[in-house]
Amino acid sequence: MPERRTVALVTLGCARNEVDSEELAGRLEADGWQLVEAAEDADVAVVNTCGFVEAAKKDSVDALLEANDLKGHGRTQAVVAVGCMAERYGKELAEALPEADGVLGFDDYTDISDRLQTILNGGIHASHTPRDRRKLLPISPAERQESAASVALPGHGPVDLPEGLAPASGPRAPLRRRLDGAPVASVKLASGCDRRCSFCAIPSFRGSFISRRPSDVLNETRWLAEQGVKEIMLVSENNTSYGKDLGDIRLLESLLPELAEVDGLERVRVSYLQPAEMRPGLIDVLTSTPKVVPYFDLSFQHSAPDVLRAMRRFGDTDRFLELLDTIRGKAPQAGVRSNFIVGFPGESAADLAELERFLNHARLDAIGVFGYSDEEGTEAASYDRKLDGDVVAERLARVSRMAEELVSQRAEERVGETVHVLVESVDEEEGVRGRAAHQAPETDGQVLLTSGEGLRVGRMVEAKVVGTEGVDLVAEPLFQGSLARSEEAGR
Repeated sequence: MPERRTVALVTLGCARNEVDSEELAGRLEADGWQLVEAAEDADVAVVNTCGFVEAAKKDSVDALLEANDLKGHGRTQAVVAVGCMAERYGKELAEALPEADGVLGFDDYTDISDRLQTILNGGIHASHTPRDRRKLLPISPAERQESAASVALPGHGPVDLPEGLAPASGPRAPLRRRLDGAPVASVKLASGCDRRCSFCAIPSFRGSFISRRPSDVLNETRWLAEQGVKEIMLVSENNTSYGKDLGDIRLLESLLPELAEVDGLERVRVSYLQPAEMRPGLIDVLTSTPKVVPYFDLSFQHSAPDVLRAMRRFGDTDRFLELLDTIRGKAPQAGVRSNFIVGFPGESAADLAELERFLNHARLDAIGVFGYSDEEGTEAASYDRKLDGDVVAERLARVSRMAEELVSQRAEERVGETVHVLVESVDEEEGVRGRAAHQAPETDGQVLLTSGEGLRVGRMVEAKVVGTEGVDLVAEPLFQGSLARSEEAGR
């Protein structure tokens, strides 16, 4: 019997890329490939790249070069680039990085097995020519669903597949293979974006906004729960637009309670929300539905009106603070995170002061700060009044220091609160760690539990916050003795 072909997937970037990697893994496993964790143990190393900002692009190139270094020293015979950077640059990336044996775009995903086999056999698959993916679907959202079948949409793989084309866990199995045993998993709610923020290139290579069918989202969530997942995080470029191409902009409000009722699921989290599109009804559902956490990942980006208008965005400090007051009036313990760009072209000292005013009053749980840099193909790249690089760096350092202090203060405000912690790691040296409802994976800090007796990964435990370590919380489990007895009885 011939030795099975092996493949490793190395994923960089956001949670959306993680979903795409698991779809690629499902397709490859269905066609007989053996998935391995380490690139050095694989015949082919597939690097799912990020193409959002310069730092992410550098990380992607470094990962490709690191995988290429394995060739000739182990099993690895080929290195292939997929993902956003590969889609965005195509042939240009292939020419600049000959170490990559293949550069595959989204259109190659359905035939990923054949593509990798060709490359493994020493053949050449022509790198794709990048194109503006916004032009692949009709301008009118209402007309997009009919055209969706003819467009490659990573993470939108069918859920009810013919027998033999999906993992054998029942009729709801999606074309997806989990790459870790974590108790949390992301679910693609939609792809693409119709917004035209002047600093962002994502719509050009991810395409126009298109929603997944609610039935597909539900069925994939049920399948994940069957695999032991306790928390799902709904991801897309803009979750607040979900349903607009399906004839119901309020579709998320009706979908969330259905997801919360999935057997075995403990928590539903929604990420990537646009402040300008927040609706009273959506806030109500996010703050009052059992198992749907009151978590608001709001893309503010700035709060000075002139800067926001130059970004092709809406709002201002007072309106944003009013939105936060509305949220906390309904759910005082709600978690809120956001990202901000400093040093945007034309940003004045007064604009920066306005952003600092907002941050001082917003009480955000997590803050990401980025210094502006030109992104190829964006409107802002052509703007005048660019700030000197040293000025951008100084403002970035200043606001980053401020953000670090503010999120630590916000964590301290939570001392005395009772939180529900999803246990994610149990280690003799590092102790028991998990996340509370206001903390998303990898971005918002963790909770360190003072006792791990009777706890295991995937367990939801009630705990009282007794201290902080920066943005992280220290919490004492409640009713620890009954937890331990419950665990023992369940064995």
